[in-house]
Amino acid sequence: MHTKDNWTTTPITMDLLRGALDLERTEHGVLPHRVPARARAQCADGQLAMAESQPSGVRLAFRTRATAVELDTLPTKRFYVGAPPRPDGVYELLVDGRPTGRGSVTDGHTLTIDMTTGSVEHRPGRPGTLRFTDLPDGLKDVEIWLPHNETTELVALRTDAPVEPAPDPGRRVWLHHGSSISHGSDAAGPTGIWPVLAASLGGVELINLGLGGSALLDPFTARTLRDTPADLISVKIGINLVNADVMRLRAFTPAVHGFLDTVREGHPTTELLVVSPILCPIHEDTPGPTAPDLTNLGTGQLRFVAMGDPAERASGKLTLGVIRDELARIVTQRTAEDPHLHYLDGRDLYGEADSAELPLPDNLHPDAATHRHLGERFAELAFASDGPFAEPGGN
Repeated sequence: MHTKDNWTTTPITMDLLRGALDLERTEHGVLPHRVPARARAQCADGQLAMAESQPSGVRLAFRTRATAVELDTLPTKRFYVGAPPRPDGVYELLVDGRPTGRGSVTDGHTLTIDMTTGSVEHRPGRPGTLRFTDLPDGLKDVEIWLPHNETTELVALRTDAPVEPAPDPGRRVWLHHGSSISHGSDAAGPTGIWPVLAASLGGVELINLGLGGSALLDPFTARTLRDTPADLISVKIGINLVNADVMRLRAFTPAVHGFLDTVREGHPTTELLVVSPILCPIHEDTPGPTAPDLTNLGTGQLRFVAMGDPAERASGKLTLGVIRDELARIVTQRTAEDPHLHYLDGRDLYGEADSAELPLPDNLHPDAATHRHLGERFAELAFASDGPFAEPGGN
C-alpha cells in the first residue's frame, strides 16, 4: 500500500521532457510549448496558441525503480456548441519502449466554441490525477506521452521511488512540421499519430511541429525550425494554405523559397524533405476557404466543404494540385545547388486507392486507421535504404 510518506515528488523540468521546445511556469505548474516564447509573441492568433500548446509528440521520459506513478495535470477540454462531447485526451504509458497503460484526466478547464459565430468561452477548472500502478520491478525507462489534442498543464509528478532523466537514446532527431494531419487530428492516442508511428518504425527521436490550422509558411515557424537542433527535417506544406485561403500563387512561390532559405540558415546540409499534401478530394481542384458543414453536427457528423470556385485558379487561387506542381518545381530548381533537399508527393502517402479504402471521415482529416497507414507508408519511403532519411552507412 502506498502512503503519502513513501512518495517522491519530482519537479517537472525540461530535462524530464522530450518533444517540447519551451516550458512556461503557470499558476498551477508548468505548461509545455512546441513553439518558443519569442515566436509565440509574434502571432496573437488563437488557433495557433491552442495548437502549439497541445503537446503532440511531447512525453515525460525518466528512469526509475518505481512501481507506481501519479501525474497531476490540468487539461483544457474543448466543447463545440451543438456537437456531442469530445472524448477526454489520452495519456499513454511506455515502459522500456513497450505500451503498458493508458488513462485520461476528466477534470480541467473548458473551452466552449461556437463554430457558427466564432465565439469562445473559457471556464476555469481543477487539476486531476492520472495513476499507473503495478509497474514491473527493477530499473526501467518510463515514458508518459501527453494527449496530442488537449492543452495540458503539468502540476505534479509523484512516484514510489526516485526518478532521474532518461538517458539520451542516441537516436537521430527528426524535426517535422505540418498541419493538423501531422498534429494528430483524429488519431486514437498520442502514440497513434502518423509522425510518432513513422518515427518508431524509423528508429528516430521525434520533435513534432505539426500545428493544426497553422502550417502557413509563417517566418517565426521557419526560424523555430532553423534554431532547433535536428539530424533530419521535413516540412509538409499545402492544406492549411488552401483551408485559410491566405495567399495566391504569386505570394506562395517566394514564401516557400524564403521558408526553406531560413531553415537552411541553421541546417545547411541536413537532409530536408519537402512533402506536398496528401489527397483531399474536396480541394484537389477547388480552392478554399474551407468551411464546416454544420448540417449534421448534432449527430457528431461534422464534415467540411470547399467554398471556392475552380475557375478562380486562373487568378492565382491555390488548390492542392497547383501547390503540388509548384512545390515539385521549386524543389527541382533548388536541388541543383542543394543535394540534401528532397521532395515527396503526398499522394504517395495517401492517394486515390487509399481514399477509396480509407476515406477521410470529415472530408479533411484522417482517422486512426489512416494515421497508421500514413505512418507506415512514410517510414517505407523516407527511412528506406534508398530514401532521403536512410541511416548513414546502411545497406
